[in-house]
Amino acid sequence: GCTGLTSITIPNSVTSLGGGCFYGCTGLTSITIPNSVTSLGDGCFYGCTGLTSINIPNSVTSLGSSCFWGCRGLTSITIPNSVTSLGDYCFRGCTGLTSITIPNSVTSLGGGCFYGCTGLTSITIPNSVTSLGNGCFAGCI
Repeated sequence: GCTGLTSITIPNSVTSLGGGCFYGCTGLTSITIPNSVTSLGDGCFYGCTGLTSINIPNSVTSLGSSCFWGCRGLTSITIPNSVTSLGDYCFRGCTGLTSITIPNSVTSLGGGCFYGCTGLTSITIPNSVTSLGNGCFAGCI
């Protein structure tokens, strides 16, 4: 809820970003995540409406549930080849996302993963994905 926070540089000593750690930081526009981070927790960037892009390092293996829920300013995201799963509602309500490429390392997309991503016009799902959760693309009208 630190609405005045606009940018963050996380030190290399950090290995995970816990659940809700930047929840509601609406002024956050940029963040640098070091290669030491291996996971982004549930709701990590929930409601960070000012976030327009984020670089996820190759060290990250999972994106937690609701990780980017409501980040409607997010227009692009690159998911590295190290990520194996996208949690439930991971990108729910990210209306600014227009296209996304999911790497071959991903095997499952959680329920409601892209729920309400109304701006999404293109998505590439690799053969490695064996499971699409309930309502994965619901509301993408």
